[in-house]
Amino acid sequence: MIVSAARYNHFLMATHFSPDALKFLRSLKRNNRREWFTPRKPQFESLLRTPMLALIRELNSAMESFAPDHIRPPEKTIFRIYRDTRFASDKRPYKTHVAAWWAHSGMLKTSGAGFYFHIAPDEVIIACGVFMPQREQLLQLRRYLLTHHAELRRVLNKKSLRTLLPDFDSAPLSRPPKGFAADHPGIDLIRCTQWGLSITLPPEAALQPTLFHEVLQRFRAAAPLVNLLNAALLNESVDSVASPTKSQKALSGAGKSLFPLPGF
Repeated sequence: MIVSAARYNHFLMATHFSPDALKFLRSLKRNNRREWFTPRKPQFESLLRTPMLALIRELNSAMESFAPDHIRPPEKTIFRIYRDTRFASDKRPYKTHVAAWWAHSGMLKTSGAGFYFHIAPDEVIIACGVFMPQREQLLQLRRYLLTHHAELRRVLNKKSLRTLLPDFDSAPLSRPPKGFAADHPGIDLIRCTQWGLSITLPPEAALQPTLFHEVLQRFRAAAPLVNLLNAALLNESVDSVASPTKSQKALSGAGKSLFPLPGF
C-alpha cells in the first residue's frame, strides 16, 4: 500500500505514549498506594493524562464526520485514575490503566452505546457497543431486537468490521429472558446481556505513531453498530435512560466497572 507523504507525516506527529508511560503503569500496579502515587502525580500527568487528553482531542476532531453526537470535551471523556472504594472490599486507591469513553450526548456517561479505549501495563483495548446496560435499557434493547434482529445481525457479521473488532462481548443468558419466545428468529441476540465488539492489542501499540489510526479506523467502522443500538434507547423517553438505577449506583459505588472491560 502506498501512503501519501501527508498521511505519513500525520502518523509521525499523531499523539502516542512513551515507554516511560507503560513503565509508570507497571510501577503503579506494584505500588498502588497513596504514599507512592502522590509524589509522582506530576509524572502521571505528563506521561499519561496529558497525552491521553491530546489523543482524545485528535479523535474528537476526526469523529465529527461519523459520530458528532459522541463528542464531548476531553476532560469529560477521560476517566479519573482514582477508584471509588467507598463500598469496595478492594481498597487500592488507583486504577492501573488510563481510559476514555465516548458516550452519546443524550445519555448518562456510562449508559447507552459508545466508543471505548484504554491503555494498561499489559494491553491496549478498543471497544464499541453497549456494555452492561442498566435493567431498563436492557429491556428496551431486547424489545427493539424483536423487529430489528436481522439488521443487527447484518452489522455484526460485516467482514470488514469483524476484522478490526473480532471479539463479540455478549455475555448471553443460558435461557431466553422472561417474556421472550424461545423460537423467535433473533433469540440468540435477545439472550445477550450486552452487545459489544472489541480487540485487545499488545501494550506496545500505545507507543506507535499509528495509535491514533488504530483507534480511529475501528471507531469509524463500528459507528453503524453504535448508532443502531442507540436507536433502541433514544426512541424511548429521555427520562428512562437519563438516571442510573439503584443497581447501577451500587455497582459504581462499589468501584466495579460498568464494562466487562477493566476500563472504568
